[in-house]
Amino acid sequence: MAHWLFKSEPSAWSWQDQRNKGAAGEEWDGVRNYQARNFMRQMVVGERGFFYHSQAEKAIVGTVEIIRAAHPDSTDGTGKWDCVDIMALQTAQHPVTLAEIKADPRLADMALVKSPRLSVQPVGDAEWAILCEMAGLKAE
Repeated sequence: MAHWLFKSEPSAWSWQDQRNKGAAGEEWDGVRNYQARNFMRQMVVGERGFFYHSQAEKAIVGTVEIIRAAHPDSTDGTGKWDCVDIMALQTAQHPVTLAEIKADPRLADMALVKSPRLSVQPVGDAEWAILCEMAGLKAE
């Protein structure tokens, strides 16, 4: 099972906004990057991801589950862009900052370190386990 990271500007869509959606989850719309779109097309219902606050906070703040596979993005009139639906799972006991991630040599090859601007990206199994431990999350 693959793992992912979803980046959001908390002023536009925060972890609390995601949690407020409950079991219905929310469409991860508005992504306009081909590589990020292609990652979403690879996602499978039931896979897990990190929810990452970008901008000033720059931290993993929780985990999510993919609850609907890739489908047309409702905010796109061109038909080029897809999205998935995600549901909030766990809130990080300790948000893991980008500085902490960069300081850990075990995470040096992580996509977040190498391609920090990409809004949707894969997370390796070992990275997932390390980051869950750092955040005080169950590595389900």
